[in-house]
Amino acid sequence: MVKVKFFAALRERLQCAEMQIASQPDDSVAAVRARLIEQHPHWQRELLDNDVLCAKNFAFVGHQEPVRSGDELAFFPPVTGG
Repeated sequence: MVKVKFFAALRERLQCAEMQIASQPDDSVAAVRARLIEQHPHWQRELLDNDVLCAKNFAFVGHQEPVRSGDELAFFPPVTGG
């Protein structure tokens, strides 16, 4: 299983803070995101937004990053500050 967390405005729009999804052989961030959209089609617009960032086990990663059982993925909008 892969733990998936959503933060900030993304969490609000999806109305979900955290969930678990089964891991598959040869998984990547993009593959997990595709399965999330398959299971929740109304999340497509938010999860496919080019500005959405992802971290795996607390480190920023790209969409081709491998994902294995026990990993934690976090999706969130870009952080702005002043």
